[in-house]
Amino acid sequence: MDDSYLIISPCRNEAEFIRSTLDSVVSQSVKPTKWIIVDDGSTDETANILQQYADQFSFIEVISKPDRGHRSVGPGVIEAFNVALKQINLDDYQFICKLDLDLEIPGRYFEILIEKMRETPRIGTCSGKPYYRDGEWLVSEKRGDELSVGMTKFYRVSCFKQIGGFVSEVMWDAIDCHRCRQLGWIACSWDLPQLRFVHLRVMGSSDKGIYTGKLRHGFGQYFMGTGLTYMLATSVYRMMHPPYIVGGIAMFAGFMRSMLRRVPRYEDAQLRAFIRSYQWKCLLLGKQQATRLLDDQQASVWSGYSDNLRV
Repeated sequence: MDDSYLIISPCRNEAEFIRSTLDSVVSQSVKPTKWIIVDDGSTDETANILQQYADQFSFIEVISKPDRGHRSVGPGVIEAFNVALKQINLDDYQFICKLDLDLEIPGRYFEILIEKMRETPRIGTCSGKPYYRDGEWLVSEKRGDELSVGMTKFYRVSCFKQIGGFVSEVMWDAIDCHRCRQLGWIACSWDLPQLRFVHLRVMGSSDKGIYTGKLRHGFGQYFMGTGLTYMLATSVYRMMHPPYIVGGIAMFAGFMRSMLRRVPRYEDAQLRAFIRSYQWKCLLLGKQQATRLLDDQQASVWSGYSDNLRV
């Protein structure tokens, strides 16, 4: 059975964390067929560390991009990802993963994801759950079961091709899952001990700190097409999680600032409407039931082309 998978990792100035991820991946029970790491203009020791591992492991390839002078969250990450994508033939692989380089991943992580996708052919993208360290404790980052998380986007290649890849904008890692569901695929993540990974950098803090990250998230929700009521509910929920109060306020501020300025939204009006309809169902029924009902509803859409899948 073909378990070939490609990992693409955009990175910039990750010397503090990168060895943890590198060691996690090269120790996997099912190793990647190929791992392309795009060094997006690092100015620290990242390039030297990458070269050490590339010299030791034949499946690792490093691509270096010139320094743009700053970290570009969202568009810059996907731009770097697409640089690698242009270097390969996707049809040579069964699965593809976008992987960040500030993670500690369990040893059977990819093996288990592949097993789960084999068991359920409609799963187009999936992941485990991110945790961060708070002293000697591991604390959940509270990511929903209806999405695969952006740090470890694991995709069936046939699904990835059908959604057209990732959008080069903030919120790319939610838009893709909504697009999957619109096309009848299942997007999901599991909070299982063997799929819990450690996020070594607090989510949203990689560029100018956590407050800026929350503002950016608010803009991303607006860009994606999120409705005002749903955004308010989400912001209140986030106030109850670190960073308490201020995180949710910053998210809502980013959303409202974008709305008042009439910033352009994602161009696919049908997908925006699909997202808003789903969000209303989440508010009325709860996210778990709304997702289950929508997945059942969209099964007929998926069955129209499921015979073409390599499973």
